[in-house]
Amino acid sequence: MSTALRRTIFLVLLLIAWEAGFRIFDWGWKFPSVTQTLQAFYDGIAHGELLQAAGASMLRLLISFALSLAIGMTLGFLFARYRLLDDTLGFLVVSLQTIPSIAWLPFAIIWFGLNESSVIFITTLGATWTMALASRTGIKNIPPIYLRAAQTMGTGNGFNLFIQVMIPAAFPHLINGVRTAWAFAWRALVAGELIAKGAGLGQLLQDGRNLGDTSLMLCIVIIIAVLGTVSDHFCFKKLEDKVLERYGLAGSKS
Repeated sequence: MSTALRRTIFLVLLLIAWEAGFRIFDWGWKFPSVTQTLQAFYDGIAHGELLQAAGASMLRLLISFALSLAIGMTLGFLFARYRLLDDTLGFLVVSLQTIPSIAWLPFAIIWFGLNESSVIFITTLGATWTMALASRTGIKNIPPIYLRAAQTMGTGNGFNLFIQVMIPAAFPHLINGVRTAWAFAWRALVAGELIAKGAGLGQLLQDGRNLGDTSLMLCIVIIIAVLGTVSDHFCFKKLEDKVLERYGLAGSKS
């Protein structure tokens, strides 16, 4: 039995159990049934609310994620290459990673106002520290013989060494950092959108709570889960497989 078939069967059984639980235990408005959730999906798509919110959230997420990758990888490289920075600023980053990014939202509102900039700021924070530590670990774990061999063949110590040797050698750690950072960015984004103004999945989730519309709320949760899973599988997982195969790091397939 293929993996796709097993997953399909599991989802069908889950939907049946969900609908049966709704009818047997009489959850009422506290948790919607399958049919109520599907109706909320249809209404949200027909009226354009879900598509507009998903598009606005994805735009914020992509901007924040690009910033977090650039900042995080730069910090990770500096920590790995310079001991003084690693012992000082690197130690601070480890501490900052333990702080939920939503804790910075009051500061973001004071600094930027209740707008897009605040959401992008805390979403970027949510992913940057994870990416910095993953980059640092990946670069530090590069066998020194790789660097010496590359330098012997003329790559030097600068940009060429970083691009041609360090990034490919550190890629297993980098891709894990990217995938984790993507999940953290999603969490921070939705938390920020619960409070900030404007269209977005988090704001639509807040509207559902205010109206007591659990069907709409569950739709948003499902959309977030689907977008996160699809992007990870078809983007990051595919990228990982291609790069590992390109550099001969993929395991043999039976």
